[in-house]
This record gives sequence, C-alpha cells and structure tokens, in this order.
Amino acid sequence: MSVAAKIAAELDALHAEETSPGMAAVALDLAKAIDSTNVPGAKAQAAAQLRPIMADLHRRAPVESKGDAVDDIAEQRAKRRAAAREQASG
Repeated sequence: MSVAAKIAAELDALHAEETSPGMAAVALDLAKAIDSTNVPGAKAQAAAQLRPIMADLHRRAPVESKGDAVDDIAEQRAKRRAAAREQASG
C-alpha cells in the first residue's frame, strides 16, 4: 500500500476534509510526493513536513465518544440499574 493511500485512509478516519480541507489536501500532496520519488533526501524532507500536519489534523479531529471505555461503563451501569428496577418491581 502506498503512503498516499495510507494517508488518505487516515484522513478519512479523521474527517479531515470537513475540519481542515486545505491541510488535508497538503497532507495528501506530500504523501504523493513521497511515493513519486526515489531520492531519500526528498522523501525525508516531505515526511518531515507531513508529520506536523498530520499531528495537527489529529488534534483537530472530532472526538468520537461511541465505543469509549466510559461509554461501556455507563452502558453496564444502565443495564444493572434496569435489572435492579425489574427485580424490585416484581
């Protein structure tokens, strides 16, 4: 899998097109530049520029709460309370 394909998948997961479309486009262009050259110095330079952009996109990504450990605990608590209410009522 190419660097560009991996970065594109990561950008999709981060919803970067919605939060920072310009930065997402730059990140994808840098990933394509990495894939298109065999010059180690050029790859290293593009990767050095790509890293802080991806870090910033990770910080800007919307927080998804579903599947979180806190959500799991809350769901278990709700089930226990419902079971306790059912047992108490009948």
